Amino acid sequence: MGTELHSLHIHPVKALGGQTLRAAAVEPWGLAGDRRWVLIDAAGKVVTQRQRPSLALAAAELLPGGGIRLSAPGRETLDVPVPRPGAAAGKVTVDIFGDKVGARLAGTEAHSWCGAYLGEEVRLAHMHDPASSRDIDPAYARPGETVSFADGYPLLVTTLASLDALNSLIAGGDHPEEGPLPMNRFRPNVVLAGTEAWAEDSWSRLAIGEVTFRVAKVCGRCVVTTTDQSTGDRGREPLRTLGRHRRFGNQLVFGQNLVPESPGTLRTGDPVRILG
Repeated sequence: MGTELHSLHIHPVKALGGQTLRAAAVEPWGLAGDRRWVLIDAAGKVVTQRQRPSLALAAAELLPGGGIRLSAPGRETLDVPVPRPGAAAGKVTVDIFGDKVGARLAGTEAHSWCGAYLGEEVRLAHMHDPASSRDIDPAYARPGETVSFADGYPLLVTTLASLDALNSLIAGGDHPEEGPLPMNRFRPNVVLAGTEAWAEDSWSRLAIGEVTFRVAKVCGRCVVTTTDQSTGDRGREPLRTLGRHRRFGNQLVFGQNLVPESPGTLRTGDPVRILG
């Protein structure tokens, strides 16, 4: 079997649980509907699983037109439409890891829903203009390339073979009881099957079906990967094992960040070609 697209994933609200799709359109800033919404605190800073691991248990489903359906344990679902231009909810500046990004606030009902779940004051905001809102790090970007509320790049790719290899290392480590880990710990957009373990380390360009991508840089992992996405509990893995076996400079690496070179649609089962 050759290399193929095994699964596709979007997270409509950054830090919340997301959706597995059979097909997804590729936009310059990422998969359609991925991470266009974000939670912010009173100062406008993003709120993620880094600070609030319980966000793993909440989920957002993309609705037609870009709205979302929020769900969480013990709460009724809530449909949230895309804020209208000029709506009374108004504009806000989101501080995402030091980047200042213009966004529009959802309605007060959405803020109340999210705040009641977390037990603190938060607001829900939508990136209305990803074409000009947030630039990719210029050290790894070409002029005009932008990104949504993802950590830094339009898409993240991982491979089943590398996860299997990582889980084998965890099984032989200090905390084997924490493995094997599922792929959702790494919150990827595209998961590939049919590669060798760690093959992605050497890629510079690839094509998935009709869409070509540039590999921008390796993906350095954070504490979110230690969060069980089904319970919100935290452990030590995979960071302990990545620190021993997958340390690239000052980063603990799993996966690669991608930038689209062309538009198109990805579908599970699409063939993958490594172009460089």
